[in-house]
Amino acid sequence: MQYQEEQEYTKTIKLKTWKNLLKYVKQFRGKFALVAGFMTTLAVSDVILPLMTRYGIDTFVVPRTAEGLTPFIMAYALLLIVQIAAIFFFIYFASRVEYGICYAIRREGFRKLQELPFSYYDRMPVGYLMSRMTSDARHLGEAFGWGLVDLVWAVVYLSATIVSMTIINWQLTLMILLVLPPLAAVSIYFQKRILASHRDVRKTNSRITGSFNEGIMGAKTTKTLVREEENFQEFSTITSHMKKISIRSASLSAIYLPLVISIGSIATAYLLTEGSHLVLAGAMSLGTVTAFFSYTVNLFEPIHNIAATFAEMQRMQAAAERVLSLLETEPDIQDTKAVENEFGDNFNPKKENWPGIRGEVDFENVTFKYKDGETVLKNFNLHVNVGETIALAGPTGAGKSTIVNLICRFYEPTEGMIKIDGVDYRERSQLWLQSNIGYVLQEPHLFSGPIRDNIRYARKGATDEEVRAAARLVNAEEFILRLENGYDTDVGEGGNRLSTGEKQLISFARAILNNPRIFVLDEATSSVDTETEALIQRAIEKTLEGRTSFIIAHRLSTIRSADRILVIQDGEVTESGTHDKLMQLGGFYHTLYTNQFKEEESRALLDTEA
Repeated sequence: MQYQEEQEYTKTIKLKTWKNLLKYVKQFRGKFALVAGFMTTLAVSDVILPLMTRYGIDTFVVPRTAEGLTPFIMAYALLLIVQIAAIFFFIYFASRVEYGICYAIRREGFRKLQELPFSYYDRMPVGYLMSRMTSDARHLGEAFGWGLVDLVWAVVYLSATIVSMTIINWQLTLMILLVLPPLAAVSIYFQKRILASHRDVRKTNSRITGSFNEGIMGAKTTKTLVREEENFQEFSTITSHMKKISIRSASLSAIYLPLVISIGSIATAYLLTEGSHLVLAGAMSLGTVTAFFSYTVNLFEPIHNIAATFAEMQRMQAAAERVLSLLETEPDIQDTKAVENEFGDNFNPKKENWPGIRGEVDFENVTFKYKDGETVLKNFNLHVNVGETIALAGPTGAGKSTIVNLICRFYEPTEGMIKIDGVDYRERSQLWLQSNIGYVLQEPHLFSGPIRDNIRYARKGATDEEVRAAARLVNAEEFILRLENGYDTDVGEGGNRLSTGEKQLISFARAILNNPRIFVLDEATSSVDTETEALIQRAIEKTLEGRTSFIIAHRLSTIRSADRILVIQDGEVTESGTHDKLMQLGGFYHTLYTNQFKEEESRALLDTEA
């Protein structure tokens, strides 16, 4: 099993990345300002506490007097109350920022996934997308909710502490601050390696998510091909790599923190030595040394917080870039501003401006090539009248699905144009076109929930009677009413509680509910038995009546009544006509149909003998 490698990202913190990300979370700037305000209050109170201790020692402890102690206790208690209130409110608002940002990123990400065309999903594994919208979004919420507010506290506390220490004794302060350069050097050295290690962890995590997704979705294939052991070995290789790099990342962090503490201890030892001499010499009070000691011990906490915040930003740089790579992906297919202004977009349609649609379709010199450079159609021309049924036949990879995907504007022509009712469909909105198209897939996808909701998925406002009418129209109601709960029967995940034919009939009902003018059937009977095929065939005849329709046929017996059958080979129409005409022609279609007919006759004979 081959896994697509995750995209490589930049190796250093890019402020532009974080600036671009801010626009998706700007609605939380008010709450973030409150958090910053409470953190500033907490930092200032933390700086005042050692000064209060200094005053208490020099005023009450050393002189051994209690005069004026009551006002001091009240002031100290008030300061503690301010601290408690600041802690409570900063935690309250920081949590709201964290979860709010996580929600905002996931909401925007899901919205973007609804807008992106098929071509994006062709090249992006599902596991990577899930990783972006789950773990990456959560980590970014934590980074904004807690990492940046820690940075605010650290900067304010560090600045106020250095000012207080300088006022008390600038010479002693200068000596203690000499440890900052080696501390910075150690931080830079380790953080670069920690960042690289975390990037590897995030990339491998995406591969694991993708592997889980493929293992679950492909469980039936795994069982039938007896691939359990091989899949397990391949997965074990990935998870072993994950274990190795995670341990390496944890080890780097484990070495880094003790080094920071050790460097801080050198400054603390110097202070205790020098401070003791100054107290004994009468050059400094005991309270001042105590305050200085408190500042020195706590001085390295904000420095560590700043280093940790930047390390976290480095770790989150990959997550931020990965999320932005999704949020800022420009769809390959976009409506122009003029079209959006007139007809609206996917989420804000201006249906009052939508023109009616009859269903005439024209391909004019259409060339299409995929991003990998493979040309599928070249100078393709086709005119389809209103209400005409066009069947597309031909070998796999000939371009049949590409033609219908172009009609639906899931892709757009590389050259040439496609017209709907005589107008280039790029002059209309995507939603206008796709709202007028009914598409039934070869492998229909049903959503967890009752049959009623699956049919109503095409039009949420449809009444129960409209749902039943659609089911009756495609001959689905008979089997639905045989089920224990009828229309309220839960179809299971992906419709796994129903047969392929039953799912297909429900997908027909769902497609017809919106009364589309253009219908596309992508090999809709290729995976069902002969009896179900006959049932679906009757449903097709009912649903296509009066609509322009395109049928990709696997079983050629299902398209004999089509108005026109096009044989597609290498992106070109090599034969065209009715079933009878093509059979008389004696070409590729005749050979293909004859071979299929013989195969089906042989299969039927074997079934009868069995």
